[in-house]
Amino acid sequence: MAETDALPVVRSVAALRETVRGWRRQGFTVGFVPTMGALHEGHLTLVREAGQRADRIVASVFVNPTQFAAHEDLGTYPRQEARDAELLAGAGCDLLFAPSVEEMYPAGATTTISVGGPADGLEGEFRPQMFGGVALVVTKLLNQVQADVAVFGEKDWQQLMVVRRLVRDLDIPTEIVGSPTMRDGHGLALSSRNAYLSEAELEIARQLNGVLAEAGAAAASGASLDVVEQDAREALLRAGFSHVDYVAVRRAEDLAAFEDGVADAAGRVLAAAWLGRTRLIDNMAVAPPS
Repeated sequence: MAETDALPVVRSVAALRETVRGWRRQGFTVGFVPTMGALHEGHLTLVREAGQRADRIVASVFVNPTQFAAHEDLGTYPRQEARDAELLAGAGCDLLFAPSVEEMYPAGATTTISVGGPADGLEGEFRPQMFGGVALVVTKLLNQVQADVAVFGEKDWQQLMVVRRLVRDLDIPTEIVGSPTMRDGHGLALSSRNAYLSEAELEIARQLNGVLAEAGAAAASGASLDVVEQDAREALLRAGFSHVDYVAVRRAEDLAAFEDGVADAAGRVLAAAWLGRTRLIDNMAVAPPS
């Protein structure tokens, strides 16, 4: 086991399992927070949430290549392991798992996972490689850590629904907990990719949550979802977003479309929009009809 000044670090599955087995022998429960690093307060909230639910906490830092397409930002995705370790230690993490690509995907590995249901449409349409890659790496990580509970952020709502479906379908005995989205003082969802934005782009980005909040309120009032979605797309373009991939109001629990074009149950309004070369996603709850 390696160790930074802040936090013990393991880089192999064998070393990870040895540490977790030691905790188990002492009667400790185990929580897990998977990340791709470049940590911010949103990630640390997940660690603290896990700490409320388990005795010992593992966090992983792994920029997963299988969920990036060739044209995406795998090569430039921010990497800052030493700082991440310090932040994790301060949030109560007990162990950092930071494997190499070769450790996670050994030579000759051929297994893939195909996911449907909540993975269909939205991100699944615009990033068709993503959820297969997410499903594979999350399955591997959950099997490697074998935690009692794992915490994921609600900012990636569709991913959270995919992981919950995956765990249910594959009988993985880890409880999946969603933690509310952390936002800055202007309401912008915290994201590692926010670091790509210029000051001018940040001013535009901070309007995203307001547009989605208005869309959520309109959907909850019984407005036509076609109109709600179109109005929100136009509002984002007026705000200065260069392109909108989607704005969609879906059922919260499974991301299925509302059949009658109005929100007749708890929903979620989800969006993905571009500022220059940076793609932002966010979502807001849609209250069920009273």
